[in-house]
Amino acid sequence: MPSDGPIVHVIDDDEAARDSLAFLLGTAKISVHTYESAVAFLKVAADVRSGCIITDVRMPEINGIDLLRRLKELKISVPVIVVTGHGDVALAVEAMKVGAADFLEKPFDDDAMLAAVRSALDRQQSQGKREAKRADIESRLAALSSRERDVLGGLVSGLANKQIAFNLGISPRTVEIYRANLMTKMQAASLSDLVRMALITEILGTTGSDCT
Repeated sequence: MPSDGPIVHVIDDDEAARDSLAFLLGTAKISVHTYESAVAFLKVAADVRSGCIITDVRMPEINGIDLLRRLKELKISVPVIVVTGHGDVALAVEAMKVGAADFLEKPFDDDAMLAAVRSALDRQQSQGKREAKRADIESRLAALSSRERDVLGGLVSGLANKQIAFNLGISPRTVEIYRANLMTKMQAASLSDLVRMALITEILGTTGSDCT
């Protein structure tokens, strides 16, 4: 079984179904971990931060819908593909409302399952990159002084240096110095880059209301 890259977690109380999915994903060189129940998976769920989950909707103790709810409570945002029985449209719709990324009806086509898994993995990877970028920007933001944050708030609001200076009771030259410091600390290549980072971290309301 492949060990590198993201892992697909297959949850199904039917051993034959688990083995079949594990074989299918293995032939596509996708790493797989299998679990005989949602209870078994939840014991290790806290350590699952990447990959995706494939779960049957009808299982004893904790079914697929309840598992989705538990994952939401645990703030685990890994994409979940729900496998439903033929005709379980109501359950499939409920699963999507609770947060499932996709659902497939049994018997599903192998190519359809692989396509769903790859889509979920691509989505999860993109989300991971966005979250990492945001965390990096937020760490830079945390290193700013309160006055630098005030100036940043003014820049994000579209104010000129003179207006920021007037609002803060400092000289335009001092604003220029703060602005240069901001560009360095935030590692911004341009003013538009600086504003874009501010918008990514949603700091419009916290970067310096004194300037607005």
